[in-house]
Amino acid sequence: MTTVTVPLSSLRTHAASRPNDAARWRVAEIEALYALPFMDLLFRAQQVHREHFDANEVQLSTLLSIKTGGCAEDCGYCPQSAHFDTGVEASKLMKVAEVLEAAAAAKAQGATRFCMGAAWRSPKERDMARVSEMVREVKALGLETCMTLGMLDGGQARSLKDAGLDYYNHNLDTAPEFYGRIISTRTYQDRLDTLAHVRDAGIHVCCGGIVGLGEGRAQRAGLLAQLANLDPYPESVPINNLVQVEGTPLAGTEPLDPFEFVRTIAVARITMPHAMVRLSAGREQMDEALQALCFLAGTNSIFYGDKLLTTANPQAQRDRALFERLGLRARGEAAR
Repeated sequence: MTTVTVPLSSLRTHAASRPNDAARWRVAEIEALYALPFMDLLFRAQQVHREHFDANEVQLSTLLSIKTGGCAEDCGYCPQSAHFDTGVEASKLMKVAEVLEAAAAAKAQGATRFCMGAAWRSPKERDMARVSEMVREVKALGLETCMTLGMLDGGQARSLKDAGLDYYNHNLDTAPEFYGRIISTRTYQDRLDTLAHVRDAGIHVCCGGIVGLGEGRAQRAGLLAQLANLDPYPESVPINNLVQVEGTPLAGTEPLDPFEFVRTIAVARITMPHAMVRLSAGREQMDEALQALCFLAGTNSIFYGDKLLTTANPQAQRDRALFERLGLRARGEAAR
């Protein structure tokens, strides 16, 4: 592996950048962060984290699949794609009352944000009234609201904003040059256009990616460069570790080295210092020591509950027990 050398003074300047700064991260600079000795990288990430956040506080989000399976996209990692036989059956859009019941349960367990995901290429106009009602009703419970419905046009984004949507999730998945190996039914520019519509509507952006897709470090750095150079960068950055599902093209991919995953969290924290960096898919496969390293590296948000769309997630009681052992607390809870 070739080591890229960049002056540390340059990295320090970028680490202090605020979301509206014009300075852009070069891929080479991000590769240089990745190449730091592991302990130095974590130390730097922890410094940045403590500058902007309470290091012992973690925001809890719960994710509900409001419409599962049958998606027209061919994302190579996704068991919900209609292109692959994974045993996931397509379902209809949930009723508002069912979503509200799940949201109330999530709030009772300590979640402060409720995320609703539908397996669509993009929502149809006939569905917008119902998803907008879901936003209004969940928000009335006192929860932050987030949705991921695929691609949006400007009018759809404005409708969700009018309903009170706080965040919209639309991931870039990977670096532009690797993207074509993962999906062919939607372009990278399509994703960027949706993010622009979300921003223009005044909705906060939740945008991250997936690692462990078979990409190299250069592509991981390229993904983080894309995210960090959005103007402004996302308020929430979910970092997913590929969950391999039998029947998808990426099943059997060489797993990502766990320390490389922690490095990715740390680099995300340094390059996007004000963002909520969320430990997302793949957490079920991580032991507690690895999760603790992710918190040390700058994770301050997790998906919390039993399920992430169609894959398992550590149960709430296990998470609470881990928080107790690490001295962490959920965002909004009083310090001890």
